[in-house]
Amino acid sequence: MRFSSPSFALVMATGIVAIAARQQGWPRLALLLFDSNVVAWLTLSLASMWRLARHRGDVAGDLASLQRAPAFFTAVAGTGVLAGGMLVLDVNFVFACVLGLLALVLWFVLTYAVFAAVITGEDKQPLERAIGGAWLLAVVACQSVAVTAALLSGHFAQPWRLQLNFLALGMWLFAGMLYTWIIALIFYRALFLRFAPADLAPPYWINMGAMAISTLAGAQLVANAAQAPFLEALLPFLKGFTILYWATGTWWLPLLVALTAWRYLVRRDALRAEGLDWSMVFPLGMYSAATHHMDAHVTAGLLAPLDTWFFGLALLAWGATALARTSLWWRGARARAPVPD
Repeated sequence: MRFSSPSFALVMATGIVAIAARQQGWPRLALLLFDSNVVAWLTLSLASMWRLARHRGDVAGDLASLQRAPAFFTAVAGTGVLAGGMLVLDVNFVFACVLGLLALVLWFVLTYAVFAAVITGEDKQPLERAIGGAWLLAVVACQSVAVTAALLSGHFAQPWRLQLNFLALGMWLFAGMLYTWIIALIFYRALFLRFAPADLAPPYWINMGAMAISTLAGAQLVANAAQAPFLEALLPFLKGFTILYWATGTWWLPLLVALTAWRYLVRRDALRAEGLDWSMVFPLGMYSAATHHMDAHVTAGLLAPLDTWFFGLALLAWGATALARTSLWWRGARARAPVPD
């Protein structure tokens, strides 16, 4: 029996909705979501370590698979979002440091392991089967490290403060370049190759989510400008690219809604529980958090109450997905249960 790689998309989605809840003035809901997120992260981490110890061949095969490899980046992003939640919710600074360091190590190991394995792999598939929104998880993973480093920097004295801000800046810039490479392939695939309703998988919402977390990282760098002279010198650049990332993510939103309506209303594709996925919740929550943070440090209240509206949408999507995934798991468990004689 083959065990698939555990996905930390649940941790990503729950963590960012918890952060958005804190921003919107819902501290109890934020802590409730955060506590459940810690349990989810621990459970998925143990499952990942068990799989690595018992099924190394499957892990190696997934690393070289164009369809399954992107799931590894959810471990980085989930760990980074959990670390950021600890800082924003003021839960535990030491654990936040440990998780931030773990996210950086995981990013380094998994980024080079995945790209090296895929590049050298022999099972090359056509572009329409190989590329999708899930590959932008590589961008999300990188930006999660940037956000965590930027948040941690304010808790350290010099020179660590400078070094963490420089790390955050470098990761932010590289992730923007990585998005450019990957989104060009995704856009080409969508425009010029046949696109069936089933091809519009939920991870395509990461087209927007990757830009939303890039906006959040940029806004945090702007907020940190007073801590680092090189950031202060780059303020026009930082603000300009932060708005560029936000505008790009915002551009994707109506198109993704239209394509989703085309799939389920025009082409009459059946809406199943599998269609509700955490990779749709994370971008909505991240868009709310990023818009709130950018409005506080870049656009000075110009975008209110857009962040509040999207927090409501993200919370509804989180609840609907939790119910759908629980129902799906329950039906699967009942189907596997032995039938009594």
